[in-house]
This record gives sequence, structure tokens and C-alpha cells, in this order.
Amino acid sequence: MSIAQTSISVDTGGQGLYEITDSVRRWTEAQNMGVGLLTVYCRHTSASLVIQENADPAVLEDLQTFFKKLAQEDPSLYRHSAEGPDDMPAHIKSALTQTSLGIPLSNGRLLLGRWQGVFLFEHRLRPHTRDIILHLTGE
Repeated sequence: MSIAQTSISVDTGGQGLYEITDSVRRWTEAQNMGVGLLTVYCRHTSASLVIQENADPAVLEDLQTFFKKLAQEDPSLYRHSAEGPDDMPAHIKSALTQTSLGIPLSNGRLLLGRWQGVFLFEHRLRPHTRDIILHLTGE
């Protein structure tokens, strides 16, 4: 059994979905493991991770629109507003998605579906640098 771990930084330009599949795939394949499980972990409470379609950009736009309606950036709706009107909605969006993903590895390759990509989902309005931990266990 082998274990490998690294972190990658993702610079965001504000709210949106940022595909990180290529970075995740490159690092994973460089570990030369045949089978295993990759954990992708976001170290933040106002951003999250999703596996989503990466073929049609309209999917990502629709997701962002849906979450904007679901968790409105209206300060009158929340008690927590320490970091601005987008802060509490960002926490809600993060709670409804995921901060950790598990992706199986077989024959040295991630077993993502044909149209699946790994995305950092930035929920804050202003740009951030987000730290993502990649932890691979396998052989």
C-alpha cells in the first residue's frame, strides 16, 4: 500500500465553477499507482467541490444561477454577515455541496465518466486563492 499527498492552489476570479480536472489527473498519474482511491479535499468553508459535466458550459451557468436563487445575497435574511453579504450564502452553498470527493483509480487512471470533470465551486464574490488537498492511497 502506498500513500501520496500534495496540495494545489486555485486562484479564482470570484463566484463560479473552476475546472481542476487536468491538474488533479496529472498529479495522480505521476504517482504511478495502478489502483486506489483519490480524495480531493477543499480546505475552505465558503467554497466547495463538485463532479459535474464538463462538455456543455450551460450546465455550469445553470448551476450557478440555481444556487444564487437558492441562497440569496440579501443581508436581511441572515444573522452572520461578518465578511459581507455574500458570506453566509457562501456557507450555505458549501453546506449543500461537498468539501471532499472520492474518485477511484484503476489502471493508473481516474475513473471519471466521459463527461465528468472535477470543479472548485467558488461561492464568494471576490477573488480568492483556494487550497485543495490531493490524497491518494493505492498500489
